[in-house]
Amino acid sequence: MFEAFAVGPFIIWTRVVFLLLGAWLATEFFLRLSSGANLSLQHMHEHALRYLAAFLIGGRVTAIVVLYRTYLRDPVRMFIVWDGNFSFLGGAIGVAVVLYWLTRTQRATFLQWLDVLLPAATFGLAFDWLGKFAGGQDYGKPTDMLWGVTYETFGVRYTVPIHPVQFYYALFFFFLTFFLLVVRKYTQRAGWETFLGILFASAATFFFEHFRGDFSIPVFATKLDFLVLILLFASLGAFAAVELKLSRTGLVLYEAGLIAFFGGYIILRSLLQMATFELRFSQFLAVLSVLASTVYVTIHRRKHPNL
Repeated sequence: MFEAFAVGPFIIWTRVVFLLLGAWLATEFFLRLSSGANLSLQHMHEHALRYLAAFLIGGRVTAIVVLYRTYLRDPVRMFIVWDGNFSFLGGAIGVAVVLYWLTRTQRATFLQWLDVLLPAATFGLAFDWLGKFAGGQDYGKPTDMLWGVTYETFGVRYTVPIHPVQFYYALFFFFLTFFLLVVRKYTQRAGWETFLGILFASAATFFFEHFRGDFSIPVFATKLDFLVLILLFASLGAFAAVELKLSRTGLVLYEAGLIAFFGGYIILRSLLQMATFELRFSQFLAVLSVLASTVYVTIHRRKHPNL
């Protein structure tokens, strides 16, 4: 594969080229969508350095967490930022966190900003996955399919054809970006792009991760764990919906009930003898993302019925 190429005395990593291209195009796309949605571009210009720092820090920290085994063996490597390990998704999350903090007092809500940030992020992710495909990162499992690819690099532990899972992701995110633009054209309320984007991206992640062959943080779960997670997010949504209607005593009792029930489950979890199955950490995060976005969009629509 085209992991790197030489330009004179310099070695250029293909992954970095695609990453920079994706970041540039995603930024341009985000600004155009923001302008079309009548969101404040002046705000983005005023805080451009903060968003840049959030993107770089979020992307680097996420990459370190994902490859924690490597950095635990050699902690000094955390500060060698030119080693090429960077997460575009982590950078987008970092931008979203700063965006939430800086837009709290604006007339436009955070969900309206998310509706333009998400299509831009999916567009950038498509280029990021193409770079991973060229660089042999986040590779797939062995396959006998005709479209299997073979890598000749120390970073890939297989010498047989493997699933080009990075290419699967890239095609999906290009399609998702187009789909979200169609949704944006016909939707009348805030939140549809965010909810549908996270829903389909999470579903695709849960599916495609089964084809991944690289190392990941394992998560061991039971079916009951997912039921409890659903109940937790549903109860949080109910709490937010009735918060203004409860007295102070009612709020305390409601919170105490949630803590007692879910805290008790966490304590008793190790005592329950149930069959567990292994998930990749990204699959677990995909489930959490769907639940969290469902609750957030529902609460936002109750608070802002005109948006």
